[in-house]
Amino acid sequence: MAQLASITLMHNDDARPVIESIIADNPGVKILNMPGAVKLDCDGRITVNRASVEERLGRPWNLQEIHLVLISMAGNLDEDDDTFTLSWRH
Repeated sequence: MAQLASITLMHNDDARPVIESIIADNPGVKILNMPGAVKLDCDGRITVNRASVEERLGRPWNLQEIHLVLISMAGNLDEDDDTFTLSWRH
């Protein structure tokens, strides 16, 4: 079994497009809704796609904006201008 990549975001209007994008773009993602937070887990890897978030927001979105709603994450981070990926490498 692969290790779970995980990201926990604030549960607010600013994070909603990011959460919706993660759910749409990462098949098999498991969602845990908590008061004030949403934890998303996926076997092996989770990717946040800039274009997917922009589609939901209806405006340009810089991936660095994720840090405004980010609570915690688990996995090795690989990021560029278009993707923010958490994964476990062996």
